[in-house]
Amino acid sequence: MVEKPLVRCGWASKDIEIPYHDEEWGVPVHDDRLLFEFLILEGAQAGLSWDTILRKRDNYRRAFDGFDAAKVARYTDAKTARLLADEGIIRNRAKVASAVGNAKAFLAVQKECGTFDSYIWQFIGGQPRTNKLESLADIPAKTAESQAMSKDLLKRGFKFVGPTICYAFMQATGMVNDHIITCFRYKQIAGQAARL
Repeated sequence: MVEKPLVRCGWASKDIEIPYHDEEWGVPVHDDRLLFEFLILEGAQAGLSWDTILRKRDNYRRAFDGFDAAKVARYTDAKTARLLADEGIIRNRAKVASAVGNAKAFLAVQKECGTFDSYIWQFIGGQPRTNKLESLADIPAKTAESQAMSKDLLKRGFKFVGPTICYAFMQATGMVNDHIITCFRYKQIAGQAARL
């Protein structure tokens, strides 16, 4: 008997995208370090393809001290200059500066709320949302929740956190399950969400 090939979301077609899609995208994240990583990577992606960021992800982890927010918040001008010379990451001055500023804002949220996790998940009531999307065309660029998240993050001093970036962050961290319903990961992630 010949096994049917797995049906995936149409965007997961390249070598680096497939394992990310199959193992990470849409899985609920409650680890502050990983949430900080996605926050920085989604901001770095602005105006670029996610494929570009995935290919540089290991370089980002190296360059940004494993996304340790406390370390990133203490980066000096000299460290920022070294980052801007690092060909392994996106060498955009505003994006690098925002990573440092976002680390400081991230630590402030942790101090206020205990964890960034408890703060960020409040925008969807603490439980993942499972959408029922039939095609990639049905996936929204932003939602009321991502707009509220963006507004509050901006108020707290975060940068590169517009509503579209916030929605991509929500998708990546499993706050929403935007796998199309024919994708093999849709039911798997919906099942995980139901057990939370």
